[in-house]
Amino acid sequence: MMSDCLFCKVIAGDIPSDCVYEDDEVYAFKDIHPKAPTHVLVIPKVHADTLDDVDDAAALGSLMHKVRYIANEVLGLEAGYRVICNVRSGGGQVVFHLHVHILGGTKLPF
Repeated sequence: MMSDCLFCKVIAGDIPSDCVYEDDEVYAFKDIHPKAPTHVLVIPKVHADTLDDVDDAAALGSLMHKVRYIANEVLGLEAGYRVICNVRSGGGQVVFHLHVHILGGTKLPF
């Protein structure tokens, strides 16, 4: 945990969020500025600034396995969904704690 990280504060419960799923490894909550009817962020509980800061393939595989589980079993996005991971400022990342967006609930444009 990093004391000045927004998402670390969300995980700690210092900042309120609309949690949809939590386990020992990840915390998933509704995005406060949704870009689709369903827009959830999945964040690992271990802090890493960006995707590029994680060299552990098993940890990344576990994160994506959780994303798949949350999308299908928790959110019920059986019609399909989009997964986005913005990396660094140039890639659109705003909060520097690795996170994955799940978007769905409508047919998404290309």
